[in-house]
Amino acid sequence: MKSHPKIIDRIISALEPHHTICVVGHIRPDGDCIGSQVGLAMALRDQGKEVTVWNEDSVPKKLAFLDPDRLVQRPQKDRKFDCVIATDAASFERLGKVGACIGNRTQFINIDHHASNTRYADLNWVSAKEASTGELIFKLLQAAKWPITPAIADCLFTAVSTDTGSFQFPSTRPSTYNVAGELVKRGANLAQICDEVYQSFPLSRVRLLQHVYNHFRLVHNNQIAYFWLKKADFDRTGASTDDSEGLIDHIRAIEPVVVACVFEEMGPESTRISLRSKSAKINVNEIAAQFGGGGHIAAAGARPAGKPLSVQRRVIQAIKKALDAAR
Repeated sequence: MKSHPKIIDRIISALEPHHTICVVGHIRPDGDCIGSQVGLAMALRDQGKEVTVWNEDSVPKKLAFLDPDRLVQRPQKDRKFDCVIATDAASFERLGKVGACIGNRTQFINIDHHASNTRYADLNWVSAKEASTGELIFKLLQAAKWPITPAIADCLFTAVSTDTGSFQFPSTRPSTYNVAGELVKRGANLAQICDEVYQSFPLSRVRLLQHVYNHFRLVHNNQIAYFWLKKADFDRTGASTDDSEGLIDHIRAIEPVVVACVFEEMGPESTRISLRSKSAKINVNEIAAQFGGGGHIAAAGARPAGKPLSVQRRVIQAIKKALDAAR
């Protein structure tokens, strides 16, 4: 039997005496966040724990099938928990409004795979070599010998699949396929997952994608591709912010492009940036860090303050500098 990190044993031991547990995730949750949260929450409930699941934002429609019992709720103040577990959140700030509601706790556990994780909890299991937090949750359940039901397998397979770009990103390792295979053995419904996550986009998202293809820009010898998503674009297409998930991959896939960037208007002087890199020589985590953000080598983000065009100029300049240094 393969050995596992000692931190897993410490987490299992820490969870044993606790009864009331809150599982929290990051703002704008993606497949890895929801899959890890709900999968872990189901497993803890099966162990007789009283489990609450909190997110600032609701579950994206395409992931609602993972949470038929609507475990994921908005946070409430004045609740006390024996233990709070954060999944897939690289920093305490990424928890958003949830952060202010989880102070009354005995223990705080942080399980994540982002290299930029700030290790903000009492127990921190941060493993950047894993392509998804879903893989860490699988290893935790396996080490604890807790049953992985088909519903839990659906959650964790979705987590692994979405955070690896359907096993296309360079973060995908042999162990990623091993975990995915084990989850299929345990009943993950591949047909339903693929249909819900990848084959059922609303018309509003297609309209938003049409906007992307009509308005994206190429600069720096076509090595940088970027586009803006303004509030007016969402209003005009009828799209929600959930619909913007994955749009960056369409411009990242253009052959000469090395770095893709999305600028999303959050407020008059607030912009959300998402960065993707196709080159091992360009670490977008380092670029995002210059603007107070973080993530992975090939995928990262930040929320810099400032006027939109000023933010665009500074971010594009930082990308150009990284590309020129990598020559």
